[in-house]
Amino acid sequence: MTADLNPRLRRLGDRLVGPGQPVYLIGEIGINHNGDLDNALKLIDSAVEAGLDAVKFQKRTPEVCTPRDQWDIERDTPWGRMTYLDYRHRVEFGEAEYRAIDSYARDKGIHWFASPWDVESVDFLSQFDLPAHKVASASLTDDQLLRALRATGRTIVLSTGMSTPEQIRHAVEVLGSRNTVLLHATSTYPAPPEELNLRMIDTLMADYPNVPIGYSGHETGLQTTVAAVARGAVMVERHITLDRAMWGSDQAASVEPSGLVRLVRDIRVIEQALGDGVKQVYPGELAAMRKLRRVAGVVAEAQAGAVA
Repeated sequence: MTADLNPRLRRLGDRLVGPGQPVYLIGEIGINHNGDLDNALKLIDSAVEAGLDAVKFQKRTPEVCTPRDQWDIERDTPWGRMTYLDYRHRVEFGEAEYRAIDSYARDKGIHWFASPWDVESVDFLSQFDLPAHKVASASLTDDQLLRALRATGRTIVLSTGMSTPEQIRHAVEVLGSRNTVLLHATSTYPAPPEELNLRMIDTLMADYPNVPIGYSGHETGLQTTVAAVARGAVMVERHITLDRAMWGSDQAASVEPSGLVRLVRDIRVIEQALGDGVKQVYPGELAAMRKLRRVAGVVAEAQAGAVA
């Protein structure tokens, strides 16, 4: 089966994403590397060791993405006191770092891509052969950015946090549904359980029958992300970190390496447990059926004979 035959399948590099495929698991590195390439490579290692399919970064042009009235506001950082614009440059990777990331990820056999926050960053990322682009929830209403991303022809993963149903519908219309994956998200860092609203996964499936639906989680803990898979999410994204105590606004809502291993393990178990929804008598049930069932029943006998 190919993406051309099933409107709810999308291709990301050598992988198909959608119903009937393994859940595509993304580790959102974002800027949790704190501008340190070595941190980024260690995070890629932890993603590979846990069994993730991809890691994701964020790419910004600081002068475009930072409001002009905030450029000169000073703040304390791990590197001393500096203006907010200088800080944005301090944590931003350039071409040399991304070429190193591209080479390292390919050697490790893991996908990587990024969330560009402006059109210039879309152009920057075009020099790499990426499987997809991501639209951060904060960028969902930026039509200029969405049009630039659509023009790349790549699969576009769209997070839907901090957005109304009307805004989501408009963004999908601008992007086009054929290359889009929608991720339910709540943009609170960290998000409390009562704000996760996992039933929105069902709502998005009903509202967008030709679009794969996934989940981008910003909660603490792992169980609610696993529950999103049980509700049918075909793609899952979680922020990852080397240490939740590290400096940075996203660290507290991120998963450390040991937790990442457990999360991937549990998601893969849930995938196996979901099955196909067709009731049958399994071979492992036959001994119990023969021992415990006093009246076999015609249908049960036929099923048992077929299994045997």
